[in-house]
Amino acid sequence: MKTKRIIMIIAIILVIVLIGLVGYTIYQKATFTKQNPVATIEIEGLGTMKIELYPDQAPNTVANFITLANRGFYDGLTFHRIVKDFMVQGGDKDGTGSGAPTLSAIKDDGSTTETYAIKGEFVQNGFNKNTLRHEKGVISMARSDYSQMGLYEEGYNSAGSQFFIMTGDNASLNGYYAAFGKVIEGMDVLDKLNETEVTTSEDSSDSEASTPVNPPVIKSVRVDTFGVDYGAPETVTPFDYNSYIQQLYSGMSN
Repeated sequence: MKTKRIIMIIAIILVIVLIGLVGYTIYQKATFTKQNPVATIEIEGLGTMKIELYPDQAPNTVANFITLANRGFYDGLTFHRIVKDFMVQGGDKDGTGSGAPTLSAIKDDGSTTETYAIKGEFVQNGFNKNTLRHEKGVISMARSDYSQMGLYEEGYNSAGSQFFIMTGDNASLNGYYAAFGKVIEGMDVLDKLNETEVTTSEDSSDSEASTPVNPPVIKSVRVDTFGVDYGAPETVTPFDYNSYIQQLYSGMSN
């Protein structure tokens, strides 16, 4: 009789403990707040910026940036275009503004010659979740613009690895470019980038001085995901502008 009573007490205690564990687990899930990933960009001679990324605003754009950064793609590249009080642009492996990443930059078995792009996560491209405004400190993806030729979608879905960080507010970009994060530390470093000496490029159709005399070097970019796996980015085949022009003029001459 005494043994049965002891067993019953132990059983009751186990049930109480189990209920407590289940309740605690439910409480943890209900109160858990996922930490946004944070990118650390170290710039030679200037310092370090920390940028909070917003996967709720532009999930595939964030996944692409994280993958490139943590695979070392940006290490040693430069800010090749700087427009004072507007933005600083970098992330081009060629350092000219015309380079594009290959699939090998985001996957071990990716092609070293085949380039890729990602779809633009912004309102004009039919993506309505991104409400991040292009204000000072916001990071956004650079892309091509073929709108003068009536090729809107081709330009909207042309971002690859190049990004820009706003050094001033510019509402005209809102809804047309995929903003995906904001500087949370190191705004003084961004101000230093903004003051970089620039000149007008001889081979550029843009008369605005935007080519750094000594392009600032990105020593490294790494993203802390706080244990969250954001996966590999979804890619698209980039628009081949040169082939398009050749076919266009070939058709006109026939």
